[in-house]
Amino acid sequence: MSLEVTTDLKSKPIKAQEKSGQSGETSSPGGRVHASRRHDPASLTEPSDLNFKASYILTMSLIERLHKLLLDVIKDEFERLGRSDVNSVQAYLIYHIGDDVLSAGELRSRGYYLGSNVSYNLKKLVNGGFLSYERSSKDRRSVRIRLTEKGLEICQIVDRLFARHLRSLEQVGGLAPEDLKRLNRSLQQLERFWSDQIRYRL
Repeated sequence: MSLEVTTDLKSKPIKAQEKSGQSGETSSPGGRVHASRRHDPASLTEPSDLNFKASYILTMSLIERLHKLLLDVIKDEFERLGRSDVNSVQAYLIYHIGDDVLSAGELRSRGYYLGSNVSYNLKKLVNGGFLSYERSSKDRRSVRIRLTEKGLEICQIVDRLFARHLRSLEQVGGLAPEDLKRLNRSLQQLERFWSDQIRYRL
């Protein structure tokens, strides 16, 4: 009789453990099931799908990190030169303007400026003597901007920085021209895909 009682007592935790193993739950020594340890059904995908998702998330993270890192590289260059009259965002914006004459809308549409306060930065650059502007004779609301001599000097600093990068990019960075071409094609495809998500609400 005692043997049967002992067997029943031992079998109960085993049954609870088997049950919890089937449902993806774990049990405590007292037989309680911890719901917080249940598997998320959405995460139960094929290994190939998990690898694809991880690569996609890594790509998004790298895009964001690289943009921030580029601004840090430009900031470091101006600090080396003892220049504090412009920040890295403004210097990069000046570099993109170059010899062009553009409107504020064109700066955004061409991807030259990615922030939301373009008017603020343009005003700072005009007040600092880096940009000049003129209103369109056809539409007084439209303002065209161009670099001054002072702005061209900033543009040249950034251009020399990038030229220095190119001299060691392949040897030190391990990136050949063909590598950059493939990378740019992939990024442009991703840009079109994301744009289509917004345009067509896919």
